[in-house]
Amino acid sequence: MRSSNFFTFLLLMALLVLHERTTAEDDSSGFRGYERDALLDLKAGFNSSFLDRNWTGIMCYMNEAPYWHGIQCVNGRVTGIILESMGISGEIKTNALANLTELSLLSFKNNLVSGNLMEFANNPKLRKIDLSDNKFQGQIPSSLLYLDSLESLLLQENKLTGPIPGFNQSSLKTFNVSQNNLSGAIPETKTLQSFGLSSYLGNEKLCGPPTRSSCNTTIASSQSESENLSSKGDGPPVGAILVVVNVIVLVVIMFLLIIYYKKYKKLKAEMKAKNLLPKDEEHDSTIVDRTMEKRNREIEMGKLIFVENNGPRFELDDLLKASAEGLGHGNFGNCYKAMLEVGPVVVVKRLKDLKPLSSEEFMRQIRAIADQKHPNLLPLLAYFYSKDEKLFLYRFAAHGNIYNRLHGGRGTRNRVPFRWSSRLAVARGVARALEHLHLNTRSQTTAPHGNLKSSNVLLDENDEVLVTDYGLSSLIALPVAAQRMVSFKTPEYQSHKRMSKKSDVWSYGSLLLELLTGRIPAHSASPGTNGVDLSGWVHRAVREEWTAEIFDPEIAVQRGANQGMLRLMKIAMKCCEKSPEKRPEISQVVAEVEEVKVAVDSEDEEFSYSSLDPSVTDESLSATASAVIADDRR
Repeated sequence: MRSSNFFTFLLLMALLVLHERTTAEDDSSGFRGYERDALLDLKAGFNSSFLDRNWTGIMCYMNEAPYWHGIQCVNGRVTGIILESMGISGEIKTNALANLTELSLLSFKNNLVSGNLMEFANNPKLRKIDLSDNKFQGQIPSSLLYLDSLESLLLQENKLTGPIPGFNQSSLKTFNVSQNNLSGAIPETKTLQSFGLSSYLGNEKLCGPPTRSSCNTTIASSQSESENLSSKGDGPPVGAILVVVNVIVLVVIMFLLIIYYKKYKKLKAEMKAKNLLPKDEEHDSTIVDRTMEKRNREIEMGKLIFVENNGPRFELDDLLKASAEGLGHGNFGNCYKAMLEVGPVVVVKRLKDLKPLSSEEFMRQIRAIADQKHPNLLPLLAYFYSKDEKLFLYRFAAHGNIYNRLHGGRGTRNRVPFRWSSRLAVARGVARALEHLHLNTRSQTTAPHGNLKSSNVLLDENDEVLVTDYGLSSLIALPVAAQRMVSFKTPEYQSHKRMSKKSDVWSYGSLLLELLTGRIPAHSASPGTNGVDLSGWVHRAVREEWTAEIFDPEIAVQRGANQGMLRLMKIAMKCCEKSPEKRPEISQVVAEVEEVKVAVDSEDEEFSYSSLDPSVTDESLSATASAVIADDRR
């Protein structure tokens, strides 16, 4: 009995030592399990399939790069959450950040997040907060007043109500609460009064400087007291009398203004007839607007406008002095590789055939493009606008585009095989980028990308997939777009002049078929190149049982890959349905592509083309190839 108790005692001591050692290791690594739990609770309130797939395992360890998208870490501790323009919806609990005590950067910019703002009492190191362009409601929490290191607070374009707390941190240099439903007097602290009117616009019930509305609380209260007293007497209410008097005064003022205006016009006409009017006075009052517009153009002329906050900076002169190399003639302008003397290698796209947009309209469209941020989208670095020249600047993707990677060098010794695993990685990266564009585009009658094809999918120095040329349909003139953009080659546009998000799904299905077959689609073939109506060709191959020729020989010979290739083929055929209503949503496509395996372990894998479902290989798959080819050859 004693020996049994002694053995139990030793076992408990061993478990205690092991627990202490594990805790010590956990502390030394900096990793905190409760921080991971807090992030998972945060994700549980979101509606984001991307985060559901990406936020798994450990988010970060020591000083290694974070494993989770949008998370920043130092010594294993979470210091930043940056989830911008991802179409995230859902509601955040007010105590969601309580266990993230090392947090210094928080941004949910341009999403659809709702609910009350979080409490920040346990986040004393927060420096930058950007919750703009969401659906947050309720009051601004007073816990923000105790963030002594707060440098930037952006809460514009939400549904916040109530007063503005009395922020007075000397560290606060950026502040914006415009386009909300805030009310009351703006606190007269040194910090809040240092920001201009633009930080408070769109809140009709705010008063006091720097707004033009005076609060008049004393007058309002005295009027209220007078009304209460008069309601007790016998005569008419004082408030009603004041309203009548105000209306009469306004009518008289308007009447006098009308008389004055008529006399002014008559006098001006007489002076003009007698040549007594100075030349400057002959201009309409809109000359002020024209002068401001001209000044804005002059400011922007000769300057590169950068849209990446943390990107490189250089002047137009530096770009003009850089050695350049032509990269080809695109549908909407030539592209050049520019190697700056000091700075990064960039790609310059000279835009042509644009809509007749004003500078303001052009910049508004550019901002919409620049706001689309995703790991698989090539970001716009900068742009240049003048009357005769429009430029886009991107970072250079060292490994070129998928069209050249897939079709270049075939039959030569210099050909580097494009393996199945690499092609599947491209399919996944493009699908994720397309899903992001679709989730962040509200219009149902446009294709968010509009020109998806293999030459617009790039590989950087790490072979990361980057989709480019998105959003150009908002800039390109319609007749030119109809001839050159892929979304205008879809069956629904060829037959009914219709377009939707499903047009991008059709383009994606065509890209998958190009990756699987190694053949060039008719709708994106360059001049002088014979393209194939891929969906119709695959349909005939299945129907006539010469299916052995479907897959590109470079991947068909890879052992264990056939089942994955067949599954991706089925997805592609569903995407290429002639009727948009029969095509899947892009989020469903992403989920299915993510499940496709690179290889099957079994060496005795059975592969049967007969498993292709005839329901997705009927005549509806075949697009109007003759019309497409005719358009491309014009």
